[in-house]
Amino acid sequence: MSFGLLTGLGAALAWGTMDIASAMASRRVGSLRVVAGSQVVSAILLIVVALATGTELPSDPGVNVLAGALGIVGAGAYLAYFTGLRIGPISVVSGVVAAYGGLTVVLAVVLRGETLTGLQALGAAIATAGVILTGVAFDGSVRGTRLAGPGVIFAVIALVLFSVMTIGLATAIESASWLAVILVSRIVNAIVAVLAVVVVTALSSGVGDFAGRRVWAVVLLAGILDALGLISLAIGLAGAPTWLVGLASSFGPGITILVAVAFLGERLKPIQWLGLVGVLIGMVAIGLP
Repeated sequence: MSFGLLTGLGAALAWGTMDIASAMASRRVGSLRVVAGSQVVSAILLIVVALATGTELPSDPGVNVLAGALGIVGAGAYLAYFTGLRIGPISVVSGVVAAYGGLTVVLAVVLRGETLTGLQALGAAIATAGVILTGVAFDGSVRGTRLAGPGVIFAVIALVLFSVMTIGLATAIESASWLAVILVSRIVNAIVAVLAVVVVTALSSGVGDFAGRRVWAVVLLAGILDALGLISLAIGLAGAPTWLVGLASSFGPGITILVAVAFLGERLKPIQWLGLVGVLIGMVAIGLP
């Protein structure tokens, strides 16, 4: 197994597991609080790792600006994704977000000059078609075709932002260490998320229901898993093609789908199962040399 594929799958495993925990917590305390809580935990963990390894912030102001901007993009991506998971269904939202891997492939080719074979390009097209089928519910006619829930809108926003974040991280890591880049990005990410919570809380004239310790323990777990996924992604981007690492990391929502269907009682329509098969076939084709 190639280095890029291995690190991408490591990120997918961490994020796919995180998604279930995040969805559960979001339905209790709201997606914004879950984003803020998990990002703060993630930032603290990365700060500890940086201190332990003697890693300093990037010396290039341009890299710091780019990493900070990616932190803002990341905050928007996570908020959109967690909101989609909260209003669900989890399986469909996760399936749509999985398309960020395919979009990352396209952006890597267009913006970074990376190349794919004809088979890999065909696989990207098949995977994209599969994701569209996964996020669409058919009511017996073309006229009755509709998005499979309001969560899909947020999922589309998230997939675009996640792709932009992946390409941006790969660019920044070319000029600084991967840990320094994601440290700056995640600190800004956490600050933006916390400020959003403060503003929303002030506008609502109250602190709301912050639920019990068990929910926040789940948020803590989500933050740890998120940091591990980001570390695995960054290590991969530092030493492998962006398209391969980004694509492999997009398998995370696939893990979420399997868990949601197997253990949470969610059900997909036949056309959506067909879409998942298309995604799988496309991803396999893309991964071939």
